Amino acid sequence: MTNWKEISAGQTFEKLETEEVVIIDIRDADSFDASHIPESIHLNKENSKEFIDSADKEIPVIVYCYHGNNSKSAASFLLSEGFKEVYSMAGGFESWRNSFPCEP
Repeated sequence: MTNWKEISAGQTFEKLETEEVVIIDIRDADSFDASHIPESIHLNKENSKEFIDSADKEIPVIVYCYHGNNSKSAASFLLSEGFKEVYSMAGGFESWRNSFPCEP
């Protein structure tokens, strides 16, 4: 895979239910603490190097942000760091929240 792919909230839900995937939240800490997709890893500048160094780059990664814009850049970055299969969630957390209301 030479480029990241876009994935919907529904497709993300299906992958989380049926496959081994890593889901990454790149929103700010307060937003992550308020609510996030279950099993999400909060990735930021402080912990990204540790994550990249320790992650299994063969496992698919889904990245999300607020509305699906910043996650595209993050997906490109993860591909450049050697991850094999990377997705950006279209519509970001807002799309997920509208489809699958989250508990805080």
